[in-house]
Amino acid sequence: MEAKGRRGLKKLKIAVIGGTGTASLLQGNNKKRVGTPYGPSPTITIGQLGGVEVAFMPRHGEMHANPPHKINYRANIWALHAIGVERILAMNATGAINPDYGIGGLVIPNDFLDFTWLRSRTFYDKSPVTHIDLTAPYCPELRRTLIDAARGKTRQLWDEAVYVCTEGPRYETPAEIRMFRTLGGDIVGMTGIPEVVLARELEMCYASICFVSNMAAGMQKRVDSEEVLEIGKRIEPILRRILREAVKRIPERRRCPCSHALEGARL
Repeated sequence: MEAKGRRGLKKLKIAVIGGTGTASLLQGNNKKRVGTPYGPSPTITIGQLGGVEVAFMPRHGEMHANPPHKINYRANIWALHAIGVERILAMNATGAINPDYGIGGLVIPNDFLDFTWLRSRTFYDKSPVTHIDLTAPYCPELRRTLIDAARGKTRQLWDEAVYVCTEGPRYETPAEIRMFRTLGGDIVGMTGIPEVVLARELEMCYASICFVSNMAAGMQKRVDSEEVLEIGKRIEPILRRILREAVKRIPERRRCPCSHALEGARL
C-alpha cells in the first residue's frame, strides 16, 4: 500500500513524537498532514533540531484532542514511514511504579508489558502471517544515543526500565499498580504501545525517553492530570536539550536489528 499525501514532503530520516505535557519542539510554518490507508495523520511539523532536519508529530493531535485509547497509532507510524523516517524518538509521560523513582526523573525503557486491549496493534492482519521478534523491543542504538545524550543533563536518570502500558483513559487502581510491580513493571503510561511495535513492523528504529510525572496510584494521595501537565512543562526544557543532542549523535548508518526485522518473520 502506498500512502497518499507524500507529494511536497521531502524525505526525512528522524522523527520526534510528543505527548502529554510536551509542546512542539520545532518552530516554523512547514506543516503537513499525510494520508494513509488508516486515515490522515496529525499535522507534522518539519524543522531544525540541533542543526538536523527532523519531523515532529503530536501523537494526540495538535489540540490534544485524542485520548490515549483513541489515537490512530497505525496512521501516525505509517505517515512517518511514508515520508522516509527511519528513526523515531518518542516522549512519554509516565507514573512511577518503582518506589526508587522520583517525580521529575527521566527513564529510558528497554522492555514493556502490554495491558491494552482495544487498540489495533499490528499492520499485519492478513496474509502473509507475520510474527515480529521483540527480544529487544526498543532500538539498542537509539537507546544508547538517548542515554549518552541525557548524561549530565538531569540528576535522575534510569537507563533500564519496564514500561507498563494500560488502555486508559482512566488512571490505574492501587491493586493494578501492585500487580504491575509484582510483574516487574517500573513505570506506567498509556501511549507507548502499540507505537513501538508498529515501528518495528515497518523496520523503523524506536526509542522512548519518559519523564516521571507522578507516583502511581496508591503511592501518593491521588493522581492529578494538572500535576502531569505541570511536571511536563518543567521537564520540557531538559527534554529539548537531550533531544537536540541525541539527533546530532545518531549515526548515519543503522547497525541494529530493527532495520531487518521482517527477515524470517513471515510464514
